Amino acid sequence: MSVSPDPSSPFAVAPVRIVPMRKRHLRSVLRIDQQVYPRPWSLGLYQGELAQAEDRRIYIVARAGREVVGHAGLVLVAGEGHVTTVAVDPAAQGRGIGTRLMLVLVRAALDRGVGAFTLEVRASNDTAQRLYERFGFTTAGVRAGYYAEDGEDARIMWAHQVDTPAYRERLDDIESSLVGPPPIDEVRNARPAMLGGGR
Repeated sequence: MSVSPDPSSPFAVAPVRIVPMRKRHLRSVLRIDQQVYPRPWSLGLYQGELAQAEDRRIYIVARAGREVVGHAGLVLVAGEGHVTTVAVDPAAQGRGIGTRLMLVLVRAALDRGVGAFTLEVRASNDTAQRLYERFGFTTAGVRAGYYAEDGEDARIMWAHQVDTPAYRERLDDIESSLVGPPPIDEVRNARPAMLGGGR
């Protein structure tokens, strides 16, 4: 559940840096997951993802100062980007961190030639669905009982025709609507090998 941003907090206006996920970030990533997911990923799963070839995975974290406040990931398969995770520390929710993560993640994937995006999201997670809809995702179907821990359905969402000037303009509009500074993107300028983890 989102919390209302505190406009008096320095964090509310501080720039957020989006950087490639590294092994040193995983303790913070796991801490966030344990707070927001009923069945969080394991350390071994993240390590396995970061060990994959850099042309098949993009994993990033959002940092406010020295703190990791969110993360996101995407798998690239046959010209499509499958968003695997987007999570924000509950203490930092409601401040546009998820939007900033999605902006950087989507742009990095477009730079690699992705032509469509897909993801699964809990049917009850209206906040996440609204975020994805801003990025052009629409519901294409339902996976009944997808979440094994409680049997909840998942909505399958897709965004098509993303390799177009119109879609990049959409991303620019989202960025211009952000309250506070846009994300400092240290992902698109990183060496490709760094997107797969590193130290």
